[in-house]
Amino acid sequence: MSTRKIGPLNEFNTRNVPVNRRTALAQLSAFAGITALTGQALAAPTQQENNNPTVAARKVRKIATEEAFMIPEVAAAVRDVVRKGGANLDIKLLTTVFDSPASATSQDPSKNPPPVSNRDAGARLLLPNLLDLDKGRLANMDGSGVDMHLLSLGLPGVQLFDADQAVGLARLSNDQLSEAIRRHPTRFAGLACFAPQNPREAVKEMERSVNNLQLNGFLVNSHTGNGYLDEQRFWPILEAAEALGAPLYIHPRAPSDGMAAPFRDYRLEGAIWGYGIEAGTHALRLMLSGVLDRFPKLKIVLGHMGEALPFWLWRLDFMGAPGARAGRGNQLKPSEYFKRNFSITTSGVEDPLALRFCIDKLGIDSVMWAIDYPFQPTAPAVAFIESAPLTDEERAKVAHGNAERIFGITT
Repeated sequence: MSTRKIGPLNEFNTRNVPVNRRTALAQLSAFAGITALTGQALAAPTQQENNNPTVAARKVRKIATEEAFMIPEVAAAVRDVVRKGGANLDIKLLTTVFDSPASATSQDPSKNPPPVSNRDAGARLLLPNLLDLDKGRLANMDGSGVDMHLLSLGLPGVQLFDADQAVGLARLSNDQLSEAIRRHPTRFAGLACFAPQNPREAVKEMERSVNNLQLNGFLVNSHTGNGYLDEQRFWPILEAAEALGAPLYIHPRAPSDGMAAPFRDYRLEGAIWGYGIEAGTHALRLMLSGVLDRFPKLKIVLGHMGEALPFWLWRLDFMGAPGARAGRGNQLKPSEYFKRNFSITTSGVEDPLALRFCIDKLGIDSVMWAIDYPFQPTAPAVAFIESAPLTDEERAKVAHGNAERIFGITT
């Protein structure tokens, strides 16, 4: 496959990104400190301990299910978009990630890594990690004991481009993802991207990705051109996902133009609030429109502990029962759709109380572990799943078993 020059981005060698040793050591030290504080025993656990959900820090196979990557060609296209500017709220973060001076190779993040709390500084150092599908990523995984990344093309995917460009870049991205999996078949699995801008071509790419490339499902970055998947023009995409039996991961992005105004201040548009509100709204549109009655076997995945929807289900049922309002088409309660059609991941939410609630509310078979790499640090996410107050059976399902079943990952 030929490569093309893309300005500063072509300077990144995605096969030889230097390992950030200082960050890796810091993460390992943090993890070691956490496990020491929890009193992890070195001796073999007793049977009673195995069944005791309060026993902390259990080693377990770990498949992280919302892990982003990028290819140089898409990165260059995103850079071109952000340089044109516009009112789209995603432009704020994308400018920092894809068109920041700190993303040049002369800025070695290992020399002066910013604190995790400095989100702006950290965002300027994300691109090398996104582009790396070999040494650096694997070193990060190995440093914290992560067995596998389920990879997906990072925000914004191909959804900001015109239709023809998006179709071509989706195909190229999926090809490069497949190549990375072939290089590291025990470490990577993958979710395909597609171009919702052209639903007919999207369906073709979905079919090729599953049938030819053997990818494990799809990820869409929520709205496209301010449109949501409940709109009839997108139904072929939902029909294809259902027919292929492959999960559709709905990843957040900044709120669409119609809901953007209150999110323009205080950087509310991103992961702190806007992402969850936006993706949760998308999921509710699918439920209340009745689209999930048309596609009852469609499998959808939401990240970030279900974008807060599990905590709202009682009120959603009370207000959203079938026939409660004119203009809705749902035949089931929202909680019934959620339990039938949705699974969630823990990406970016490392709260044991939230995890326990979601398991109890949705069932243990509907919850999967994730990191949200490289936007979230690896070591704390690993410490979270190893020390959360779960039984060994629960931990195994959340950490890897559910992902293997839902995404068809063979080990």
